[in-house]
Amino acid sequence: MRSRNIAVVTGGAGFIGSHIVDLLLSKGFTVRVIDNLIGGREANLSQHTKNPKLTFDKKDIRTVNIEDAVFKKARFILHFAGIGDIVPSIESPVEYMDVNVQGTIKILEAARWNNVSKFVYAASSSCYGLATTPTDENHKIEPKYPYALSKYLGEQVSLHWHKVYGLPVNSLRIFNAFGYRSRTSGAYGAVFGVFLRQMLANKPLTVVGDGSQKRDFLYVTDVARAFLAAAATNMSGQIWNLGAGNPKSVLQLVELLGGEVIFIPKRPGEPDCTHANIEKIKRELNWSPSISFESGVAQTVKNIEYWKDAPLWDPASIESATKAWFKYLDPEQDPPSN
Repeated sequence: MRSRNIAVVTGGAGFIGSHIVDLLLSKGFTVRVIDNLIGGREANLSQHTKNPKLTFDKKDIRTVNIEDAVFKKARFILHFAGIGDIVPSIESPVEYMDVNVQGTIKILEAARWNNVSKFVYAASSSCYGLATTPTDENHKIEPKYPYALSKYLGEQVSLHWHKVYGLPVNSLRIFNAFGYRSRTSGAYGAVFGVFLRQMLANKPLTVVGDGSQKRDFLYVTDVARAFLAAAATNMSGQIWNLGAGNPKSVLQLVELLGGEVIFIPKRPGEPDCTHANIEKIKRELNWSPSISFESGVAQTVKNIEYWKDAPLWDPASIESATKAWFKYLDPEQDPPSN
């Protein structure tokens, strides 16, 4: 009989994945992590080094086999592994489709052949594009760049496996997760990592546009709780928005962080506001946010040394790193020739 307390976390050395590992271990689960350590850090799991209930398999999800021991007797698979960022997806769309879609299929097949009780997919709210707000799960889908498309296709593949093969699948569309262990490497992207590294270097915070744009920030431990709830529920084939339902402006974040500010050009294809309608997840999973934005920011700043080796961005390096963004996503420009 399959053990009822084994969970596989793909991308478990990454930002959100490592927090779900923490939560699962605290609940008595045996946890098996798959991560290739390109985006994740093994140090994110260091507090569990001596815990016999945690095992780590350094592997690319595209290379897994349905017979791999990591999947044997697993109750849940929580699938976070993938590649993010807007600009690299514009520059390397084939890789994004390969990892985020084909890689997801490999994990789905492992889930199917090992009869897991639930597969939970980490989807992205970027599938909605420039959405009307607050945005519910029935909003039209309009991804603006290959990353958003790849994550949406991964979600659709997952739900297709539910429909065709009866695999119990749920999907959570994450809005703006933030907190300790957010990614420190890779292309220019998440505002928290950029700002915290600039704070450590006593450099101005680079605010895009006028800073009035709002994001639906949700602290990472609340994200982890939602994923466990989505795994434990008897419901399948469901999609839930995952945010705080209470957007905050970048200027509000700046006010909490303090320091000098420098403004840089607004970027095309970015929404003025992200705002999740979270009534469905609150009603069906009895989940709601528990960490306020202010408390989450304070907790993140408390761990600011985590970002000491992150890239240090300034207006010139940001301009260089986002050239593809403006080239392909600016509606006022003529379409590029390639």
